[in-house]
Amino acid sequence: MRDTPRPQGTVGDTGSGPPQLPPGRALAHTPGASGSGSPHRSDSRPPQTPRGARQSDQDGRPGTTPPVPGRPTFLLGLPALLFALITWQVAAHGALARADERLSGRLVRPDRTAEILADLGNIAVAVPVLAVVLVGVAVHARRAGAARWWLAPTAAAVLMAAVPALIVPLKELVARPGPPVMGPGTGFFPSGHTATAAIAYGTATLLLLPRLRSPGARRALVAACLVLNALVACGLVRRGYHWPLDVVASWCLCTALLTGLWMFLSRSSGRSSSRTPSSRTGPS
Repeated sequence: MRDTPRPQGTVGDTGSGPPQLPPGRALAHTPGASGSGSPHRSDSRPPQTPRGARQSDQDGRPGTTPPVPGRPTFLLGLPALLFALITWQVAAHGALARADERLSGRLVRPDRTAEILADLGNIAVAVPVLAVVLVGVAVHARRAGAARWWLAPTAAAVLMAAVPALIVPLKELVARPGPPVMGPGTGFFPSGHTATAAIAYGTATLLLLPRLRSPGARRALVAACLVLNALVACGLVRRGYHWPLDVVASWCLCTALLTGLWMFLSRSSGRSSSRTPSSRTGPS
């Protein structure tokens, strides 16, 4: 509907020039203002492209679109630093390693319960659990029409396959003897059972979290993952399969690896969403 032109000779006009804006009129509504082609067009409407409509998260955590640096950098750097410190102490048999051995002597109580808990970190137990989650996530994403439904399961599988490639050379390099109950032999640092459990159960948790809508369900899943890994660690130390620092070092290494996977998946998800036009805006 067109605006009716205002006569130039009405009461209140001081001359023949264009009418003046009344006091208090918003500058953003004047013709030629940024984002306004008409004096009656509102500037509060969101931009018409998906890129302009996105808003970045303020705390910098993964999942923003696009992802921005923040807390994940801390979760990536600190565990790596702690792992390097522990490895140095164990390799040099420093004060931390000697304290670790004294602590282990107080904690070792071999029994059947400890064996069962330690077995939760076996490849034969942890990897099939992850495999079921990978297949379920892939099938669900493909049925939902996701563009790259295979990316997250493939990245998780690659990380799980990379665990032996990282752990075995470290065992050979450090060559730490095991607790007395394990007899002679080396190659106990870092703990392979701990790494297998942490990556398998941790990766499964990362893949399932975005598919849970309830915050309570998400918290329960994360708590279950943490408890499960803690039980594996207790079983390994109590049975005498590993020194406590073997377990802690594996946790540090796997925390850095899982954080890297989390950042990769978040970045990939952000890119996919930015390239997919919404039904309202259409292609950008």
